[in-house]
Order: sequence, then C-alpha cells, then structure tokens
Amino acid sequence: MNQPTPLAGLKVIEFTHMVMGPAVGAILASLGADVIRVEPIGGDRTRNLVGSGSGYFPMYNRHKQSISLNLKDPEGLAIARKLVSDADILIENYRPGAMDRLGLGYEALSEKNERLIYCSEKGFLPGPYENRTALDEVAQMMGGLAYMTGPPGQPLRAGSSVIDVTGGMFGVIAILAAVEERHRTGKGQKVQSSLFETTVYLIGQHMAQKAVTGKAADPMPARISAWAIYDVFQTKDDPIFIGVVTDALWEKFCKLFALDELWADESIRENNNRVAARDRIMPQIRELVATYRRDDLIALLDGTGLPFAPIARPEDMFDDPHLTASGGLEDVTLVDGTQTRLPALPIEMNGTRPSAAATLKTEGADTGSLLGELGFTAEQIATLKAAGIVH
Repeated sequence: MNQPTPLAGLKVIEFTHMVMGPAVGAILASLGADVIRVEPIGGDRTRNLVGSGSGYFPMYNRHKQSISLNLKDPEGLAIARKLVSDADILIENYRPGAMDRLGLGYEALSEKNERLIYCSEKGFLPGPYENRTALDEVAQMMGGLAYMTGPPGQPLRAGSSVIDVTGGMFGVIAILAAVEERHRTGKGQKVQSSLFETTVYLIGQHMAQKAVTGKAADPMPARISAWAIYDVFQTKDDPIFIGVVTDALWEKFCKLFALDELWADESIRENNNRVAARDRIMPQIRELVATYRRDDLIALLDGTGLPFAPIARPEDMFDDPHLTASGGLEDVTLVDGTQTRLPALPIEMNGTRPSAAATLKTEGADTGSLLGELGFTAEQIATLKAAGIVH
C-alpha cells in the first residue's frame, strides 16, 4: 500500500459475502488495515456470480488476505475463534442469528476479546422487520428510493448497488467511531448498519421536502426542478447535461451563447421566475444546444463554472483522462491473471490517494501463512488440509 495508511496495525476478520459486508472490508483495507477474509471451502460463491454480479468480487475484495475454513467442523470453528481472539474488528453480513449459532456472535467473542469491535451489516436494524430477508433492491423498493428514481407508477432501482455500498460506508463510520471510543474506554462494542435504514436516510431530503412544503415529493423524472435549466440536452451527436443553478450563472450562460433576447428579459433574471417560465425558455435552449456537436460544446463550457456533463457509460471510466491523471484508478490483477484498473477509494489524505496495485487472491491463498502465524506446524496444516478443514 502507498501512503496514507491511517489504519495500519488494525487487524480485521471478515465473514462476509456479496457486496455490503465486503464493501466495509474493502474500505478498511484501502486505508491500510490488515483484512483477513474467511471463506468457506470451495470459496465464497460471490466469486462465481455471472451477469450483473460478476464484478462484485473483484471490486470489493482487493487488498485482502484469504483463508478458507470449514466452519461446520469444530476444528475449523476453533481456528476461526483463534483468528478473532486478538482481532480489532470483525465484519459479518450473514442472516440474523447465523453467527450466534456458530458461536461467533458478539457476546461469545467479546468475552475473550473485550477490545473487539463487531460490525454486523444487516437488512434492517432491530425492530419489527429485522428477521426479513433484504437485498439492495428490496431496500430501494421499501425505502422509497425506487419510487423516486422511476417515472410515476414505474418504480426503478438505481443503476448500481448504491444501498449495499452506502450501507457499507455507514458500517465503516460506525467502526471508526467505535475505534475512537475504544481509545478512551479500552473496550470494543457491537455496531450495526442496514440496507433499509440506509435507504431511508438517503431519501430523507424528500421527507423533509414534504415537511417543509406540505406536498409529497414527485418521482425525479416528474419533479419540478429547483432550476429552470437543469436537464439533459441533445446535441448533433451525443447528449449532454447542463445546469444553470444561480442567477450569476444565468447571466454567464446568456452571454456565452449570445442569448441577448433572453438576458434582456428582466422578468426572468431571478431563478424562481425562470422556473415558472420554464416552458417558454426550454425550447429555445434545446434548439440552441442541438446546433452543437457534444465535444465542441464541452470545449465551450469547460472552465466557465457552468455545471455540465457528458453522458458517460461505466466502460468510459477506464480511459477517463481525469481519473488516469489523478490516480483515481488502481491496477488490479484478477484471479485469472487479467490486468485491469478499478476505482480507488475516492478520497485524498495529505495530498495523496490511498491507492496501490492489487492482486485478487485465490480462495485460501493465505491459509498456510496465517495458520503458521497462529502457531500451527507444517505437518498440522497438511493434516487439516487433508481432512478438508482448511484449504
């Protein structure tokens, strides 16, 4: 890892699958924590997902070690407990009660390691829904996000695992708060984050809108925008988003495109009046934008302070000049040896990105070395492997 590594020295044991739990470990690992991923014999099934799930494992499991254990065997469970005995943090996102049934719940583990910070990533926080099965899409539907994303009557989930990832981020926030509190108390604690409550937090702005205005928020495709010009426009070739979000930018926009007639209309100098006149203004703006090629329009808008964005696809990010120049992508070697680049943690600390090349580990790649650190001899490790207790 390159600097900064503010979490260096923290030992993290991860019992996770899919996205939400691994995202917690991925963030901690990118910040320098020593993250050990516990996989079942045969590997986490997330490794072999196809279609929209095929990117989950490489995106959220870099910079981690892998140990493969049979947790259905008492010896495998004993190894897991030994791993956790001096750990700083444990992450799990299995169904409620699953870790308790294995003897790996917070109460059992904290008896022998009172400094342990135990992070459970769940579908729901404790309450009437807590035993329901939840997925990112379930939470988006239940929590109002899908309603706000799609057109009226057509709820639509967001185009990535936003709730899984954001729920993981809230898990990291809780972990770091618990680490800070442990500095003062010497004791760890159990922390939780969830998919449903994360979704509700994200749509809180729409709840607040209802409280402020007395009117329920419309789905985003049908919303009344806070600004008159805040939309996707079609150029001669490809679409582009343009926003004019202040009165000063309206003046700049009119002068940049020589819209003398619109600027001369003092009745729309203020934003709220422009919103009211949107049906009159927008056809003129659409006609104007349609006379440009996208790249020519970008060249004109760049550096003006006017918000704009080409409509990109995920694959366009591999060659994005800003990401390439700023260290926003890190080199990753996939399990099959394929070389690629994937997004680094989107922060900067002391002028440096927490980013480093990574090789995605095969299942159990670190089993031998980790067992050696726990005091197992080569002969004992060989016996455990032969018995199918470790891999």
